[in-house]
Amino acid sequence: TLLNVSVSDHDRSDSLLLSWDEPEGGAKGYLLTLSLLGSGTLLQNGSAEPNTTSFWFHGLTPGTRYEIEVMATLACMDTARQTITAQTSPSAVHNLSLSSGGSSASLRAAWAHGHGRRDGYRLALWHSDSQTLVRNVSLLPSASTFLFDGLLAGSEYALKISTLAGSSQASTSIHQWTAPSIPTQLRLSPGSSTSLVASWAGAAGAAWLHLELRNLLTQKVSTTLSARRGLTSYTFQHLHPGTQYWLGLSATAGSHTAVGPNATAWTYPLSPGNVTLSSAEEQNSLQARWSIPGGQRDFYLVTLREGEDSVPTRNISVGGDNDHVTFHGLSPGQQYSVQVVVVAGPYRASAHSTAAWTEPRAPSGVSLSSQGSPHSLLASWEEAMGEGYLLTLSLTERPVKNSSLLRGVTSFTYEGLHPGTLYTFEVSTVAGPYTSSPRCISNWTYPLPPEQLTLSNGGHSTSLQASWRAASSGSTGYTGTLQETKSQVQVRNVTVGSDWTNVTLGNLVPGRQYTLEMAAVAGPYRSPVRSATDWTYPLAPAGVTLTNTRRPMGLSAFWEKAAGDVDQFHLQLYSKGHAAQRNTSVGPNTHNFTFLGLSPGTQYFLKVTVLAGPYRSSSHFATEWTYPLSLANVSVQPGQKPQELHVSWVESGGGRDHLVQLSVAESLSIIRNVSVPRGVSQLDLEGLVPGSRYRVEIISQAGPHRISSQTAIGYTVPLPPRSLSASPVSTAWALAVHWETAPGHRDGYLLSVLEEGSSAPPRTLEAGKDSTNVTVPQLEPGTCYLVGIWAVAGPYRSLPENITSCTVPAAPTNLSLTNPGSSSELYTSWNKPPGRRDHYRITLYSLSTQSRIQIQTLSADTLNCTWTHLEAGSKFAVQVTAVKGSLEASSINVTQWTYPLAPVNLTLGSPAASALLVSWAVVGRGAEGFVVDVGDAASGASVGHRKLGGDARSHILRSLSPGTRYSVAVRATAGPFHASTPNLTHCTRECDARLT
Repeated sequence: TLLNVSVSDHDRSDSLLLSWDEPEGGAKGYLLTLSLLGSGTLLQNGSAEPNTTSFWFHGLTPGTRYEIEVMATLACMDTARQTITAQTSPSAVHNLSLSSGGSSASLRAAWAHGHGRRDGYRLALWHSDSQTLVRNVSLLPSASTFLFDGLLAGSEYALKISTLAGSSQASTSIHQWTAPSIPTQLRLSPGSSTSLVASWAGAAGAAWLHLELRNLLTQKVSTTLSARRGLTSYTFQHLHPGTQYWLGLSATAGSHTAVGPNATAWTYPLSPGNVTLSSAEEQNSLQARWSIPGGQRDFYLVTLREGEDSVPTRNISVGGDNDHVTFHGLSPGQQYSVQVVVVAGPYRASAHSTAAWTEPRAPSGVSLSSQGSPHSLLASWEEAMGEGYLLTLSLTERPVKNSSLLRGVTSFTYEGLHPGTLYTFEVSTVAGPYTSSPRCISNWTYPLPPEQLTLSNGGHSTSLQASWRAASSGSTGYTGTLQETKSQVQVRNVTVGSDWTNVTLGNLVPGRQYTLEMAAVAGPYRSPVRSATDWTYPLAPAGVTLTNTRRPMGLSAFWEKAAGDVDQFHLQLYSKGHAAQRNTSVGPNTHNFTFLGLSPGTQYFLKVTVLAGPYRSSSHFATEWTYPLSLANVSVQPGQKPQELHVSWVESGGGRDHLVQLSVAESLSIIRNVSVPRGVSQLDLEGLVPGSRYRVEIISQAGPHRISSQTAIGYTVPLPPRSLSASPVSTAWALAVHWETAPGHRDGYLLSVLEEGSSAPPRTLEAGKDSTNVTVPQLEPGTCYLVGIWAVAGPYRSLPENITSCTVPAAPTNLSLTNPGSSSELYTSWNKPPGRRDHYRITLYSLSTQSRIQIQTLSADTLNCTWTHLEAGSKFAVQVTAVKGSLEASSINVTQWTYPLAPVNLTLGSPAASALLVSWAVVGRGAEGFVVDVGDAASGASVGHRKLGGDARSHILRSLSPGTRYSVAVRATAGPFHASTPNLTHCTRECDARLT
């Protein structure tokens, strides 16, 4: 009997609880013994009453293995025994400790052994913040200490030590911190005038950082700060500007504290405000002032800078509570600025003033010179200290010009002054807001010569008049001399007052050149001399004539010389109809001249002019005609309209006008005279008959002379034909072209036939002038052509008339309709016909149902198609049509059958001894007909076959042998195709069987 003994300790290390199952039929009692495992020594025994199923052993040694026997006393002195082993739980360690010993990287664990026995120890060390298992160590049972090294500084660790005994254990835990590490590289630097930035390294080894910032001026703590691990910098705000601070740093971890480094730093000082530099009470002194900024500072460094380059000249240090300083003994007329620097520890903050000036002194060495100029004066002086100069130029105590100049300029030129005028010049030195007393000097400008001096004859032959514009102020009069220009002989002296502006000089020689020199006088100065020259007016020649020399294109001129001087004679020959003219100059002793190479048929005018200097005196006009020439290059071309001719020519012979004569070429009778003026080189003749031949002759006229041109022949353009049409010829691949005759004449017609899409040259045909139709043969089937027609007259054509038409396409050939062995498909193919087409139209007819069932449109390059989903066992017809536009050509019809479907559900029966009844069913609409094949099943010999119509679904085979097995099959037929059922066998009845 099994007792199913179990043991447990219920978390007690000195006791064991036994439990068992009461045996079947019950027990009279139980005996229990406990001994050390392996020794056999009895340590405890006990008993239990009936109906008891548990027992406690107390006073046991922790962690010890025991052997326990349970014996149950059964009826009839029978027993049931069961022995088990058990182990008590071990005792936990005592006095567990975990200490750093001041180390930041290690912890030492120590403990006292618990009571009893153990197999060993297991130590688990955890990092508290990250909950990470750092070490897991197993030790011998005799171990009582262990050192954990390589740990993180300033971190909390948790140790769990477990006493192991068998599968049981007893655990104890403890927490401890490693010593913190001290942060390094502490730096304290200013962030602004009211902030300091602290930074350090190595802060990961402390759980907390404690910072203390102290004002070294007041020795008071300004800020304290505690920060968790990881912080590496901090900015202290709201501090005093220009103040030195001390920063202390310490690290803590648990109960451990480590004092770290310290640092000092200054906040930036504030800049002084409202820095000014102004004049002091003493001469050549300046005082600097500023507003005291907030915060602290050690002292002020005040720097005085001189000039535009701000060169430092003075440095003064004053206490931090001062707000001004005075600079003495400075240079007059000099620019200064001041820089005030606030110094606090190693840091500075500065501000600058605006520029200020000391009072200047007036310049020396002042001069004013005209340098011979009537409109300018040059002022100069020696350099004086200051910002610049103030210049004033005045006329009789009235300022004329004020100018300001920068320093470094020691001269100034006044332009645009009045000639011959006394001016006063003043110059002062300017330095900032200050101006020195002026230095003065006076001088004169030079006078101007007479302006716009002219000498003119006024159209007179014996006198000259001199005139000028009065000189500017300062002139006292004018003086001059008159002399003959060519001989340099002085003729007259001229002296007049300042209010004179002209004088007349008489008794001079006609046509002679004279020169007048004059100057203006003003005070002690004399202006430059101005001169003017002119001729007296010459006298015109007399007795001028122009005669025809009867040479080809030649005219001769004659004249007489008048009194006085003459430089030369100028002859001007011109025609009113020509822009160009002939100009010829001859010497003073010449009195005739012949002009050759003139334009024919032209009227010329001659004028003879006497030249004396720039002046001319001309004679009256003489006139004469040259002989004309006939016109050249007469051309007759069609006009813009068929009823017009355009006549053009080249004028080669001159003349007054032209007469254009038009006549019909065949009759020579003049039908029109048109007069056109000279200069016109073309004429449009309107209202003529289209397509006609005309003759044109042009007559030129010049004075009394007339001459004819060569005769020119021309055509008017014919009118195009009307109502053009083109249609295909049904019996041949040709086009019939028709048109109507237009009004007018023509020599014939020209036709052009161009195939569509072809790069070949068009085909041309000619037709007589009375034709109204033509047939164009030998064209491509199913092809469109552009037909153009022109009426032709001479070398000219009318505007074209165009029309497009197509030939009838060729019908497809060798059409076939084949069965690829399918009951639902047929295949159609054909040969490509010659020529072109737009597409094919293919029509499929069902001859079985007498209906058109499918139509397909295929591209022009397709030569076959497949018909699908057709009725099995049916007869079909197909026709292929080539289509070109509205024109069509069809092939012959061809026919074909689809394969029939085999009959289904074949059954056999023997209604009589000599007969078999054959029955079947069909799929779809059936077949054209059926054939019943009968054979002897034993020998395989054919007995015969019966042909039936397409409506048959059964048949009785008669005259068979009774009691004989026959093999029967039914074939569906459609044209040449058939499909058969499998063979089925059956026996006829015996002889005594009767047909019912």
